[in-house]
Amino acid sequence: MENNGIALRKPVKILDGIPMLIICIVICIALYILGITKTFSNNTMRYLLKIFLYITMGEMWNLMSGFTGMTSLGQQVFVGIAGYSVAVFTSTFKMSMWLGLLVGAVIGVVFALLLSLILFRMRGMYFAVATWLIAEAVRLWFNSWRFVKQGAGMTIATSQIPKVRELYIYALTLCIIALVVVYILLRTKTGLGLTAMRDDADASSSVGVNIFKSKLLCYLICSLFIALAGGMFALQKGSVLPSSSFSIDWTVAMVFIVIIGGVGTMAGPILGGIVYVILSEFLAHFPGWSNIILGAIAILVIIFLPDGIIGTLQKKLNFEIFSQKRLSEPKKVKGLKEKANMA
Repeated sequence: MENNGIALRKPVKILDGIPMLIICIVICIALYILGITKTFSNNTMRYLLKIFLYITMGEMWNLMSGFTGMTSLGQQVFVGIAGYSVAVFTSTFKMSMWLGLLVGAVIGVVFALLLSLILFRMRGMYFAVATWLIAEAVRLWFNSWRFVKQGAGMTIATSQIPKVRELYIYALTLCIIALVVVYILLRTKTGLGLTAMRDDADASSSVGVNIFKSKLLCYLICSLFIALAGGMFALQKGSVLPSSSFSIDWTVAMVFIVIIGGVGTMAGPILGGIVYVILSEFLAHFPGWSNIILGAIAILVIIFLPDGIIGTLQKKLNFEIFSQKRLSEPKKVKGLKEKANMA
């Protein structure tokens, strides 16, 4: 529809509000009950807890890159730090795994705070490359650090490894909290500032957005949740190695999840996390080919579905799931529609 050369877009249907909230609550309660009552088998819960943790990590990477424009290739550093914290506290100091997980998350946040002083002076490609180089430097340091047994890695005390059901509950809880935090953040003025920075940092700064504080808040939140998820992955595996804990494969997984689901969408990483775990489990039977196949799938999605599965569906069907936008139409669009109707 056009009026005097100005295209009027249809109002976007927002799948949000009380009905969607009720649906989400019912799903969450069902997942808790099915896990607690042992309805799910241990094998099913292993798959699900991996999905929950990957959704958490994908949502955090999406918050940084998709909503804020800070594309990082070094988020694996927080996974490694958290994993080694759990291993050190349980094996070396004979302390609680949960204390190790908490300390790992705190160390990750402090490390992110220190990195921000350097990284936030860069943008775009330079920021992405710098995050990867820092992560590689930390990996090399751990690989030669005697305290953490160098490249031999460390094991988590057997008595400290939780049961699958416990990890399932904690992973589900972490995933829910992460989704709620991202949703609430994006609905605040700070969230609007983050998306404004993504589109044009200089323009957003000129209208009062504090670039450094907004970036810092986003970076610290992401480092916290990725560290918590990384620590839980270490608990599930029972050991840590510099080559695997600080591997860029973690960030590659996050990028894949967001690309498949849809960059800059709330629901995208949820679908992407499910798809990634299913594919990775299936492709585990084809060692050496898994990364090639995942890469090919990502390329095909970028070519044919550049907005991801959820993003493409939202554009085609004119709806948004858990949008950070307000429910009312923009005033300009509403005014143009009124003029068109009068004409």
